[in-house]
Amino acid sequence: MITDDLADYLSEVTIPVRLACNTESGWPIVVSLWYLYEAKKLYCATQRTAKIATHLRANPLCAFEVAADIPPYCGVRGQAIAQIDGELGPTILKRLLTRYLDDTDSPLAQRPLARQSTEVAIIIQPTTLFTWNYVDRMKDSLSGAAIEKVCPE
Repeated sequence: MITDDLADYLSEVTIPVRLACNTESGWPIVVSLWYLYEAKKLYCATQRTAKIATHLRANPLCAFEVAADIPPYCGVRGQAIAQIDGELGPTILKRLLTRYLDDTDSPLAQRPLARQSTEVAIIIQPTTLFTWNYVDRMKDSLSGAAIEKVCPE
């Protein structure tokens, strides 16, 4: 169940989601993608021909994690069902660029925008969620600034 705390965490942190899926060979892969959280779903964008899109079309069962690599350790991970949406791709791409880069005018944004017509959206619908929050456990060994980061409860 997505609580208000968890929804705030997923909406506020701007770290990539790690998305795992199975390949046709049976071996899993993990990719990091920018995401946005809305209506209890995670939205990513990638090229229509990207391996992750191909694998998710073949098998929509996936897993994900949103967690920073710096203390205090906290985050969310879960299992999900992914859907590929060709029409939403350009819209999600622009929203992701704004979320992570603050605008779509930067040189870094220009490359993906030049290929936006072939972007697809990956819609991740969580089915199982797990959260962890080690803020209390780690607070004695961290500076006050580090503890103020947003963590799910």
